[in-house]
Amino acid sequence: MKKFASILVIGAVAFMTSCGPSAKELEEKRIADSIRVADSMAMVQAEQQRIADSIAKAQEEKRIADSVAHQDSIKKGLIKVAKVKKGKK
Repeated sequence: MKKFASILVIGAVAFMTSCGPSAKELEEKRIADSIRVADSMAMVQAEQQRIADSIAKAQEEKRIADSVAHQDSIKKGLIKVAKVKKGKK
């Protein structure tokens, strides 16, 4: 009986280890995971670049609008242009 139990245990251990993924399958899974991570990082970087571009565009549009509004205010006489004084040498 003791021998039979030992054989069953050894057989169960052998069966459990043989059911695991092979080295080739593990390598394929590792490569697939690496590709998935790289794709995810590329998507995040592209989104960050899109946001940065959008912010830069909005700032440029605001700068242009402020410049136009400033020039209109000068033309309407609402503000005066400051004169620059020359310093003594």
